[in-house]
Amino acid sequence: MAFQKAIRGTALVGGGALATVLGLSHFAQYRRKQANLASVQAVDCFNIQLKELPSRETQLTSLQSNTEFDILVIGGGATGAGCALDAVTRGLRTALVERDDFSSGTSSRSTKLIHGGVRYLQKAIVNLDYEQYRMVKDALHERANLLEIAPHLSHALPIMLPIYKWWQLPYYWIGIKLYDLVAGANCLKSSYVLSKSRALEHFPMLQKDKLVGAIVYYDGQHNDARMNLAIALTAARYGAAIANYVEVKNLLKRKDPVSGKLQVCGARCMDMLTGCEFEVRAKCVINATGPFTDTLRKMDNQCTENICQPSAGVHIVMPGYYSPENMGLLDPATSDGRVIFFLPWEKMTIAGTTDSPTDITPHPIPSEEDINFILNEVRNYLSCDVEVRRGDVLAAWSGIRPLVTDPSSKDTQSISRNHVVDTSDSGLITIAGGKWTTYRAMAEDTIDVAVKNHNFKVGPSRTANLFLQGGKEWSPTMYIRLVQDYGLENEVAQHLASTYGDKAFEVAKIASVTGKRWPIVGIRLVSEFPYIEAEVKYGIKEYACTAVDIISRRTRLAFLNVQAAEEALPKIVDLMAKELNWCEERKKEELECATRFLYYEMGYKSRSEQLTDCSEISLQPSDIERYKKRFHMFDKEQKGFITIIDVQRVLESIDIQMDENTLHEILNEVDLNKNGLVELHEFLQSFLGRYFK
Repeated sequence: MAFQKAIRGTALVGGGALATVLGLSHFAQYRRKQANLASVQAVDCFNIQLKELPSRETQLTSLQSNTEFDILVIGGGATGAGCALDAVTRGLRTALVERDDFSSGTSSRSTKLIHGGVRYLQKAIVNLDYEQYRMVKDALHERANLLEIAPHLSHALPIMLPIYKWWQLPYYWIGIKLYDLVAGANCLKSSYVLSKSRALEHFPMLQKDKLVGAIVYYDGQHNDARMNLAIALTAARYGAAIANYVEVKNLLKRKDPVSGKLQVCGARCMDMLTGCEFEVRAKCVINATGPFTDTLRKMDNQCTENICQPSAGVHIVMPGYYSPENMGLLDPATSDGRVIFFLPWEKMTIAGTTDSPTDITPHPIPSEEDINFILNEVRNYLSCDVEVRRGDVLAAWSGIRPLVTDPSSKDTQSISRNHVVDTSDSGLITIAGGKWTTYRAMAEDTIDVAVKNHNFKVGPSRTANLFLQGGKEWSPTMYIRLVQDYGLENEVAQHLASTYGDKAFEVAKIASVTGKRWPIVGIRLVSEFPYIEAEVKYGIKEYACTAVDIISRRTRLAFLNVQAAEEALPKIVDLMAKELNWCEERKKEELECATRFLYYEMGYKSRSEQLTDCSEISLQPSDIERYKKRFHMFDKEQKGFITIIDVQRVLESIDIQMDENTLHEILNEVDLNKNGLVELHEFLQSFLGRYFK
């Protein structure tokens, strides 16, 4: 107790002057928030939301009309969707096109945190960098706003910082308290110190040796792809013409009558699904293409210099038992200096991220090197009683961060996430850099520049405190009504409420009858996840065009378990085929494309390659082939796994009797994932063949 008082005293003395300055800053921030609230109250009077979301065909018709839009946004990630929402709620005629699906890139492959950035605050203090400090402060303000406008998709999450050296306790405690102080009125909950015993109560799988204690602070967590989609759908409901799978082939230009210079006035686009090309004309064109920022800038001017330096961040998903349900973990100093988060997410555990230079590609692939780096760091922080296996990686993905290049930096870790808004000589406005949490502020700054450049007669941004789709009528107990009124399973109802918010009732209304006493409606896509068939049909209303859209962004199945996603694919393709009138050839293409997506982009390839890794399996190639054949003898239905029923069936066919308890013990021994199924890599790695020669 005396030690904690001493620490607090040190913090008060060291932070007194800073607190005075911050206090004035927070007062000004409070005044701005009140002004924003007044502005938002006027939005519903100025813009009327559409009750029915326009279909993709209707949106394409709007884009192809002869109407000249005020704003054309290129890019459907968080920033691009944010720009569209900001523009349309100011009263500007707004269009948005995205080459792939909304949130198909970086915005769906994040750490799922809404945060100011503890490490950036540390850099700001150590380097006396005001720009870093301002970025953290702005991000913490936006964190609070995002939790408010999308309460169904976001929540506060306690994150533990374990301490293994006594001198680190006051150092990190002061830093975390400064994080609270910078947040000011937007502080989610106050941070606190835990003793060793209390830390282990909260995080029992934590390494006990040399543990001194822990510090717990709060940040936000969200469903990033659904959040991005909610922003885009909200823009559409306010009247923006938005369309996915529309690629910009080239920018349109015309000569300015005053200056005589060529000015960007729209884009020639192509519907990727039909091949139809058309022009979208606009007074102002905004480049919000994330990692592909420089590609579009060079489309405008081939001689322009690159302003983005891409950085790859890899994450992995592991079973939920690796972390407490409501407590995350931060490793502030990994073996190579990078920061690793270890967080509960969607009843699983997400770990990451790495940070390394990369090439720009629309289909980033997680490397085995990055996956193993994360696993090794996880092993360092978990008790030796917990065996961290490579086979426990249920999914893995790589996201490309569009960091703004600092010419003096030698590595991507020191690059700031501050955003820049640039206007080219032809009038193309580019928004680059930044981070997920600050998407709204980035969009506001971008549209402010557009308004100034084109003298649009509109007011300031109205998106602060503006509810995103599904958030306005949501409540924490809304799922109970879904259970009572529609007869949904409790878990399914909770999932629908936390994904669709007040739109969950629309999904429940189209849910299929199960034919069982309970649940009455809601047939699951796969048994272990709460996603139901009705979400496929509803996903099409939300502009899902492919099976990949459903498994990765309308649901998060691919990000949670690649094998479960693969198992659900045939059913998903059949459901989409009925709604979209796909032929057999198109169904086959969708299955192949989605399987390829899972294999390469969701980590299935890396997982499969472990089968021949001599470090895990000491078998000759001929042995591996022999045991594969033996595996398929059990897996007659080609499910990709073996159950106890499969084994019993084979044993009965060859007249071998085995005690059921013994059989359970054998299967449990080789079931490395402890999911009740024996997969091929487990079969080989554990030499199951020795039991059934």
